[in-house]
Amino acid sequence: MTDHTSMEGKVRGHASKPAPESLIGILLASLEALAVAGQVDAACRLAGRACVALRHSDPQGEHRFNALLHRMAPRVPRSTQMNNDRENP
Repeated sequence: MTDHTSMEGKVRGHASKPAPESLIGILLASLEALAVAGQVDAACRLAGRACVALRHSDPQGEHRFNALLHRMAPRVPRSTQMNNDRENP
């Protein structure tokens, strides 16, 4: 389990909006939790959308979502992969 105390302390101690890096960490953790809850396909789709959204504005953030996507992709149920292939030939 990840220790979130240091991140939480930074957010609470900062008067303005959280830094984008903090948001990326929160979103990555959320996608991992979604995958653990059995929604691997949805987590992969959202990670892919994040990659596209960050591609030009934050290449480092895009790389982190891309890495998560590649770690989760082998866990996508085979039936979902086959359905996607039929829908997008």
